[in-house]
Amino acid sequence: MSDAPTDGLLARTLREEAGPLVARLSRRYGDFDLAEEAVQSAVAEALTAWRRDGAPDNPAAWLQVAAQRNAVDAVRRSTRQRALAARADAPAPARPGTDDRLALLFACCHPALAPEARLALTLRAVVGLTTPQIARAFLVNEATLAQRIVRAKRKIVDAGITLAVPPPDRLEERLGDVLAVVYVMFNEGFVSSSGATQDRDLAADAVWLGGVVATAVPREAEAWGLAALLTIQHARAAGRFDDDGGLVLLRNQDRTRWDHAAIADGERLIERAAALRRPGRYQLQAAIAAVHATAPSWEETDWLQIVLLYDELARHDASPVVQLNQAVARAQYGEPAAALAQLDGLGDRLATYHLFHATRAELLTTLGRHDEARSANRTALGLTTNDAERRLLTTRLHSRPLEDGS
Repeated sequence: MSDAPTDGLLARTLREEAGPLVARLSRRYGDFDLAEEAVQSAVAEALTAWRRDGAPDNPAAWLQVAAQRNAVDAVRRSTRQRALAARADAPAPARPGTDDRLALLFACCHPALAPEARLALTLRAVVGLTTPQIARAFLVNEATLAQRIVRAKRKIVDAGITLAVPPPDRLEERLGDVLAVVYVMFNEGFVSSSGATQDRDLAADAVWLGGVVATAVPREAEAWGLAALLTIQHARAAGRFDDDGGLVLLRNQDRTRWDHAAIADGERLIERAAALRRPGRYQLQAAIAAVHATAPSWEETDWLQIVLLYDELARHDASPVVQLNQAVARAQYGEPAAALAQLDGLGDRLATYHLFHATRAELLTTLGRHDEARSANRTALGLTTNDAERRLLTTRLHSRPLEDGS
């Protein structure tokens, strides 16, 4: 029997259940590390049992029972935690109106944790991403990422950090990392780094979670900005891949396949954010996405508006990826040579980022420097692990440039 059906079911179940399950077990036993390890062990058991026996009738209940059993066994084995065993039969404290994933999300972004550890731990505990997926998202090796997670879990236990949504006066200090986690989560679903073309469920879950966060902090403009950005980006998910799973670039997408009602929802979220009069990078990215999403075609896109929005975005976020996209916009506005010069200035910081080399290849092709373009495409191909992107880059490498007018 193929592993794929049960593995896919487990992945979906884990996304929906991992965060709430970790939160419930942590509250019951007072130990985040114990709870997270109990859930991870249950996942390992499910991989073996479901492949062997087939999927259970109620996957969520199966995972919950296995995780609960693992937690009880861990408590009984540990002399240090023997006193916690009495809690096993007590009902878990009720938290009416509190979403467990939201509570766990804010707990994992506690200021006592190192910034890079907050993101890694949240993606594993709340979302259920694997350590390799998170490592690729952060462009770090797996051993480094695993150590971050271990240290973060130990800190949560030692500092006695509670799994609860903080009061309104303490929300802002954690909001930046919470929004960053949701953003990385969406990007991992939008084009999965693990080799699959796309994880639509994970991306949709990130859109939902972004809305939950924004609703929880209704006076935070950037929370609404992120909700708007993810809503608009996900609205065109159906057009991003062809029937064979091949990646379709924005310029070539069938815009009739986009969810235009969702795009309109995203525009309303932008307006809600703008009404708070505190501009930020997520709002500006959402505005850029909206210009693309409402343009009748690639050629009719308002590139001047996009260039101006990227100029403003660079003042809020001067990261090399933002500058890369700023260069792309400049090229589309009719300045490919200036865009390439800007891009080449980012080479040291983006040397291992495949989209840097793929973008550079496009600009070199536009300027007629085809040998250099092929070299850049080969570099990009060697750096990406996504199947759809690899097929697109391979097609580019085997395409013959029309240098002789043929």
